[in-house]
Amino acid sequence: MCGICGIVSLQNDSTVSKSFSSSHLTPMLERLSHRGPQGRGINISGRAALGAQRLAIRGLSDGAQPLTDADSGVVVLCNGEIDNHNDLRAWLAQRGRIVRHASDISVLPALYLELGEEFVNKLRGVFAVVIWDPRNQKLILARDRAGERSLFFIREGNSITFATELSALAAGLPHKANIDERAIASYLSRGYFTAPSAPFCGVKKVRPGEIIIFSPGRTRQIQYWQWPAAKTFKTPPSFDGFDYIFREAFRIQSEIDVDYGFFLSGGIDSSLIAAVAKKIRPERKPLCYTLRFSEPSYDEGNFAKRVAGLIGSDIISVEVKPEMFPEELKRLVSITGEPLADPAWIPTALLSRRAAQDVRLVFSGEGADELFGGYPTYPGAILAVYYNRLPVFLRRVVREIVETLPPSERKVPLSFLLKKFVKGGEMSPFKRHLFWTANIPSDLLMKLGIKPAAEKVLPEGSIIDLAQLYDFETSLAEGLLSKADRGGMSASLEIRCPFLDYSVIDFAASLPLRWRVNGIKTKVFLKKYALRYLPSDIVYRRKRGLSVPLAKWLRGPLQSWARKKLKSGRLEEAGVCTEAALSLMDEHISRKADYARPLWSLLVLDEWLIWNAEQKDIPEAAAQNRIL
Repeated sequence: MCGICGIVSLQNDSTVSKSFSSSHLTPMLERLSHRGPQGRGINISGRAALGAQRLAIRGLSDGAQPLTDADSGVVVLCNGEIDNHNDLRAWLAQRGRIVRHASDISVLPALYLELGEEFVNKLRGVFAVVIWDPRNQKLILARDRAGERSLFFIREGNSITFATELSALAAGLPHKANIDERAIASYLSRGYFTAPSAPFCGVKKVRPGEIIIFSPGRTRQIQYWQWPAAKTFKTPPSFDGFDYIFREAFRIQSEIDVDYGFFLSGGIDSSLIAAVAKKIRPERKPLCYTLRFSEPSYDEGNFAKRVAGLIGSDIISVEVKPEMFPEELKRLVSITGEPLADPAWIPTALLSRRAAQDVRLVFSGEGADELFGGYPTYPGAILAVYYNRLPVFLRRVVREIVETLPPSERKVPLSFLLKKFVKGGEMSPFKRHLFWTANIPSDLLMKLGIKPAAEKVLPEGSIIDLAQLYDFETSLAEGLLSKADRGGMSASLEIRCPFLDYSVIDFAASLPLRWRVNGIKTKVFLKKYALRYLPSDIVYRRKRGLSVPLAKWLRGPLQSWARKKLKSGRLEEAGVCTEAALSLMDEHISRKADYARPLWSLLVLDEWLIWNAEQKDIPEAAAQNRIL
């Protein structure tokens, strides 16, 4: 894992200034120092200035970046892990390309020289890769299939600046970037920025499964991979076949040179990973880490403790308190330069900070719900078909009864789910899914003065297939995985997700619908498989997910802090009406509605606007020295 950054000029008669590292690249690297405390590397030559901060996981003594091929001059940066590096090393050796260094990413220069732009199809793992090829003045940016590692960039004329995080990118620009209000509208709707959008005008994010090739006079964007769930032929699943696939996914991800641990909730996904890991590496006794809340419906610590006992591991708990949120939010936004509206970002960062005292890498269960059909919206889509067959008057009666249910401060209460269901029940199938998963619904956005952004258009197909595809490509890639990456790396901790190994992804794509969602049953196949490793009461425990008692806290200990931020008027800079935002707060406090998620999205945006206001233009002399 690393933080990477740089600037490249595609102008024929230009070179990067020799004073570049101190005036320009160094500030970018300093903003990435949390991502790589084990070392810093800089390569400045010709038209390119590239840098990296390293978190050493594999090849501890010889994995310094940037990587340079002496003969061709090709320079490579990689933020991530190449899990199949041993197989690639052997494959390259058969073709006469000997890779002499031990780190996983050391195979990348030779792989690119052998295959050119097709190199990315051979990679198994998580990665954001940058390649500068001075022979033909070509810059390549690539992101892994699931989007576990991000890469931002901006092209201004013939100059391209890139970085792992927005804060570093902002430090590398000669001027302060303008806010993109359309992208902000999308953020408020979804709670994250969906690639290629970013909060600044002109700044883009590489899409999951995408490779972008810049060369003089030409730019090519290639979608080299997309989850084939809607196109894959469905076959009856093999439990033994999946067992081999899943065990192999964990095995290659855990072939590392540092100790690892587990984020454990006591739910099926993280528990299954820990149980499988125990079978594969019985000699290891990795630590487990879990979150605790004083609110009983949110606390899963006892379940996590039980699973840790089943695998013979010790468990360390981190208690989450409301008073931690204001300062931790400020810290995370300042580090990353990015607003993420998932309230679980803060607990993830707190847990990562504790885990980083013991290990450099933990395993987590992200991806299982999207791949295997775990969200309540999936059976909800099936139930909506029957709901819409009811007579109009009966649906109206149901809706009126449901709307009288009072808001609850419990975790994922039935009243919340029912209100979402009936309000979206009569919409078209995909529009309904977007409504159910929205952070701030369109009608509420318009009350705030925000014009809703156009939603992604998906190909036709089964609503469950399309919903899973949408969730995989958007809420997982840009929301949950961004939360995990930014939260973990804020403490120099890498988070890996065995469910997102591409062999597991391909297997999940082949599952018939009844093995994913059957009536109101979710994750049908995965739960049956998990019985090989876990007790049935763990496997079939009600899904809860990582969430925060935000509704209660915004009516209590966080109320004064939240109201002060909303009253500041800063949100007007992003087009949000202050009066409307305060009205949401009033309705939430009086329990007329549960607006915890919309309010939190606004509070995170406000914190980001404070950070953005503090950014400065690079002094004119330094800006002029970027390119000679």
